[in-house]
Amino acid sequence: MSPIWQALIFGFLGSVGAMSAAALLLLTTDTMRQRWLPYLLSYATGTLLGAAFLGMLPKALENTPPLTITGTVLTGIVAFFVLEKLIIWRHCHDQDCEAHGHVGGSLILLGDTFHNFIDGVVIAAAFLTSPALGIATALAVIAHEIPQELGDFAILLNSGLSKAKAFTYNLISSLSTLPGVLVGWYWLDEATQAIPFVLAISAASFIYIAVADLVPGLHRRSGAGAMASQTLLILAGIGTIAFFRFVR
Repeated sequence: MSPIWQALIFGFLGSVGAMSAAALLLLTTDTMRQRWLPYLLSYATGTLLGAAFLGMLPKALENTPPLTITGTVLTGIVAFFVLEKLIIWRHCHDQDCEAHGHVGGSLILLGDTFHNFIDGVVIAAAFLTSPALGIATALAVIAHEIPQELGDFAILLNSGLSKAKAFTYNLISSLSTLPGVLVGWYWLDEATQAIPFVLAISAASFIYIAVADLVPGLHRRSGAGAMASQTLLILAGIGTIAFFRFVR
């Protein structure tokens, strides 16, 4: 299978597949959702950090000065902070998130469409670098998109939409990943010198989502049992990325 088709397939799984999984989870009982969501968040944290530090950054540093890449990552983190403050990059994974009370469904769909498009560019950049990095990156996208899409569904339902309309609108938004893959693939293929910077910005987004959005939610659960399960699942997420990144 050609690399572009691999990128498109994993881009599809990273958006529509994750959205469908979130929709199925939404149909379960409140008790079951509350039970599974913390585990999903812990695992997603590990996959995001693993993809950033074991995949994207090492590749970005191969042929680019370290200070240039670290400066790009730092710039990206600050930029994502500003974007989140503007409610464009809002990536809340908690159905009861404070921001949910202040953001309308249409704005959530707009922000999610933009973010899914960028996810497609990220996946394309990773596959252009290597198939192993592409798979690892797509897995990280899938892992953190499921709880994020679950939060989006909750916002749309709270906005008065039916479950059918919420699913349809979220599906259309999720499909923006595929044009993102195509744009990223053909643009980056022609401008290969931009790939290290795209990988650095992508790493910045993964790190920011993990430490600013996911980890604070994990701290809401205290106790030795919660700490042990969260740590094990974070390590499992990192281990998953390491497996697909380094095992051929």
